[in-house]
Amino acid sequence: MAANGKLPLDGIRVVDFTQVMMGPCATQMLGDYGADVIKIERPGAGDLSRTAIPDDPGGLDNPVFFSLNRNKRSIALDLRGEKGKQVVRDLIKTADVVVNNFRPGVLERMGFGYAELRKINKRIINAVGSGFGPSGPNAHKGGQDVLAQALTGVMHRRSDMAAPMSIYATALADYSAGMHLVQGVLLALYQRERTGEGQEINVSLYNSMLAMQMQEAAMSLMRGRDLNWGAMPLSGVFATTDGAVVLVGAFKQNPLRDICTALEIADLSTDPRYDTFPNQVKNRPQLQAIFRERFASNTTAHWLKRLEEQDLLCAPVRSLAEALVDEQTAVNAMVVQMNGAGNDPIKLVASPIAMSDAAIRLNRPPRLGEHGRDILRELGYAPASIDSLVAEGVVA
Repeated sequence: MAANGKLPLDGIRVVDFTQVMMGPCATQMLGDYGADVIKIERPGAGDLSRTAIPDDPGGLDNPVFFSLNRNKRSIALDLRGEKGKQVVRDLIKTADVVVNNFRPGVLERMGFGYAELRKINKRIINAVGSGFGPSGPNAHKGGQDVLAQALTGVMHRRSDMAAPMSIYATALADYSAGMHLVQGVLLALYQRERTGEGQEINVSLYNSMLAMQMQEAAMSLMRGRDLNWGAMPLSGVFATTDGAVVLVGAFKQNPLRDICTALEIADLSTDPRYDTFPNQVKNRPQLQAIFRERFASNTTAHWLKRLEEQDLLCAPVRSLAEALVDEQTAVNAMVVQMNGAGNDPIKLVASPIAMSDAAIRLNRPPRLGEHGRDILRELGYAPASIDSLVAEGVVA
């Protein structure tokens, strides 16, 4: 916690319409650093990530949901009628940021587009995450991480172009777009300090995936050539007798010579087939075959020791479960624990941002609609009015 007891975003209120991953990982980070994030959910169902991966008997305490929704308060609102919409309008009056990751036009049809929000609160920042952006030929389509991988070239690009194309196993697009959404919110809050007014921010999975390939894109646009870091001739993943090693043969005057020393084979950098970088690229299959044969002859620990003696970049290939219990993970405080509603432990990955004068806040993820009455009281609703909204099913 900061020396003055405050976090960087204390006093900032976020109205959170997001669900699944891109939006929730963004609003969670805002909540980690002090923002009051009010999550608006559908009565009886809530965020899709509560139930998308079947887990607990009740279907609402899912680790996937927990991973994206700590430090938030939940209100379950029926927005099909005017009374539910009025609660949202009252929230907007008190808010700094509204975040949604619906398809373009969804909130506009409900009466909560940026033009309408600005009429209620000219200081509001409207942060919108989508698949493709607010306009263009694909704007109306549903966005999804895997589709973004496919449409932007990420899925097509792979270390070995002879290998079949496949889905990347981690949600690259969702997370990167979520973090871009956070950046946009922070930039807009900073600009509001100067102008006194809010603005709209648009982030898309599509743009984030293109931006992630900035180096490769520049090479393609300016030289018409492919740049593939994973296909470099002296880099690769090599099976050992008990696992695998990843090697990056780069950033040295003669990395091939040092690799050969580590592998205890003749210096291939003097071989005419491999004596220059272009020749190494041309003859990569043969070169990599030599590496594979040597690595397969001994253990991971043996080869790591040999490679590190030559100051070569290398690492064991581990599972996520192994990484989570690694000493470096503990030293970096990257796993946090809190008690759930029934005092059951909730273990989650922490924020990757470490601040010297602010630690992240840790409140458990909310039950569906858990804070509805509290939020309405804060907005000035009388007890009788709250009871009436609950009885009518407007607030669940």
